[in-house]
Amino acid sequence: MDLDSIYQNIEPEDVKDTDGPQVQSQSQNEGQTQKQRGSTCFMWMTVCLGIICVLLLVFIIVQHISITSESDLFSSYKNTAEEFNQTINSLQHKNTELTLNKLKLENELRKLYKQGEDRFFISSESKNWSESRQYCRDRGGDLVIIKNEVKQRFITSFFKERVWIGLTDIQQEGNMKWVDDSILSQEFWEESEPNDSGGEDCIEINPTSPILNNWNDESCSSMRKWVCENVTSVPASS
Repeated sequence: MDLDSIYQNIEPEDVKDTDGPQVQSQSQNEGQTQKQRGSTCFMWMTVCLGIICVLLLVFIIVQHISITSESDLFSSYKNTAEEFNQTINSLQHKNTELTLNKLKLENELRKLYKQGEDRFFISSESKNWSESRQYCRDRGGDLVIIKNEVKQRFITSFFKERVWIGLTDIQQEGNMKWVDDSILSQEFWEESEPNDSGGEDCIEINPTSPILNNWNDESCSSMRKWVCENVTSVPASS
């Protein structure tokens, strides 16, 4: 039998294609796998991009807060510096005023000291308030009147004992007047004074108290030394 006869006896449908369908199925699987990989990659890229956006937003917010805080801090420092400068200027101004007031006070005290020998007399004996005043009046003067700080400092500097001054409320309780009938303006009372304890109507200076807070009301019958002002004649001894 020749070869042609053999080939002719073979039916075409008996020959099966064993490679075609397998190759096609494998190609489809590979395509699906690639699509899945691409989808997964896209998803991860989206997630990463979202994370980057969130981080960028957080960074921007932090920077904004930091800049705002620095700006507020700078403003606070600036305000503090301005307040400090204002305080320094105010203290310098007050210091200048105090220095000028001190110089003025010293100048006025020097003037009073120069006039002291002629204008004031401080007794060496003790009398009640009325007797003390009469002593001053008999010599052309009266008990001392103190209407300002300069004179208060000046008079107090001369003695270490309690002395009468020309202030009383004998005529009307609680209505303090000087011996020239002028009303009380500037006052230099001790703490809690005057208290009119037991009918205290006459005023003394207590030099053991602070110089600007040493007035005390006392019974007019008490024995004290005194200070006369504007006397024209004083005996050799009193």
